[in-house]
Amino acid sequence: MSERVFYISPRPSTSEIRAVAAECEGEYSLISTRRVPPRWVYGGLSRMRRIADDTGAVLVYADRFNCIDGCLEPWPVIDWQKGSLRDDFDFGSLLLVRNSALADAVRGMDCEYRYAGLYDLWLRLSRLGEFVHINEYLYYEDKEDMRSSGEKLFDYVSPSAREVQIEMEKACSGHLKAVGGWLPPVFKDVDLSAGGDFEVEASVVIPCRNRAATVGDAIRSALSQKADFPFNVIVVDDNSTDGTCEVIGSIDDPRLVFIRQEPGYHAIGGNWNAAIHHPSCGRFALQLDSDDMYSDSDVVRRFVQAFYEQDCAMVIGSYRITDFDLNELPPGVIDHREWTEENGRNNALRINGLGAPRGFWTPLLRSIDFPVTKYGEDYAVALRISREYRIGRIWDVMYNCRRWSGNSDAALPVDKLNANNLYKDRLRTWELAARQKLAR
Repeated sequence: MSERVFYISPRPSTSEIRAVAAECEGEYSLISTRRVPPRWVYGGLSRMRRIADDTGAVLVYADRFNCIDGCLEPWPVIDWQKGSLRDDFDFGSLLLVRNSALADAVRGMDCEYRYAGLYDLWLRLSRLGEFVHINEYLYYEDKEDMRSSGEKLFDYVSPSAREVQIEMEKACSGHLKAVGGWLPPVFKDVDLSAGGDFEVEASVVIPCRNRAATVGDAIRSALSQKADFPFNVIVVDDNSTDGTCEVIGSIDDPRLVFIRQEPGYHAIGGNWNAAIHHPSCGRFALQLDSDDMYSDSDVVRRFVQAFYEQDCAMVIGSYRITDFDLNELPPGVIDHREWTEENGRNNALRINGLGAPRGFWTPLLRSIDFPVTKYGEDYAVALRISREYRIGRIWDVMYNCRRWSGNSDAALPVDKLNANNLYKDRLRTWELAARQKLAR
């Protein structure tokens, strides 16, 4: 066999990638991003080479075992697709690259990155040929990051990673321009007075299922808001069995609209659809999860003000991570400062979220609807809106996101983590196709 193995840092510079390409000989190079070389399952390297030969792929990667204190943890990864634009896409630590494609990709590199060299490389390779995922366990690697999925969730918005993220955004924007998916900062106007008559100016929407321990706090937080316009609170219960409905029913306030879903599959997206199409829904629909609480009594007023001041169809605030008793937890405030009006909607195809809490102009939202899913429904709608409309921002903390053992993303098993990532990648794939069509 004529492979060569190159060991690079997990976030190599462009010069490091150039150095690898300069040493390339033969048909393939094997790139490893681990200081401690992974160990092959018997025949693993030969299997990877044969699949590359058979498919003509420019990049081949495989599932692996994580080694933890002598135990083996199967760690499957997911198929790469056109919307797999996250710079943290998990290829594993071994990538078999076709040298002819590697040389072509490097020749086209026109930016010198300190951290985004590998990301830039695989984006360029994706424009030259196919990526093949071998869904077989071909090697072992020692697991280095022992944090749970919930602890890793906000790595990309950490201030310490800002320099890295700026480079990743630049590389992704360059790729989007190359594939015809980049959009300039030109937005459709919105007439916020259009869309019919509304009983109230704003509705706080709280979807819930089996949240008896938290939903009362969320509702009282919403009802405590102060505003010089009428608003209400719409709570949608999705067939709870733990006493959630009794908690909701115990709150006596004429502004509370209680929707009980019929038996069936609704998920978070379906519960949102029930709320926004209800005749009591206001001109603006504002999000509050049933785990969480608004930060003060001025949130609803500030959201509505932001719609009119920023001439936008959606507004996103900032939030603070806390424990159940509202004590701040790392990483603290999540404000998505990476968002810019000039490039935010393009960078949205790279990152896994745009921030929270979210507010929507109801007439537009009713024309889009949420996908009926338990995960990613808000990201799907935000991508769709950002394709054509301005998204406004409030940088101050608007709510406290209470993290506890019942949170859906606190510690996900690998199959659930993969399902979530696969779905968001697919959303990006569909959105990229729509933007390419729009840009033509």
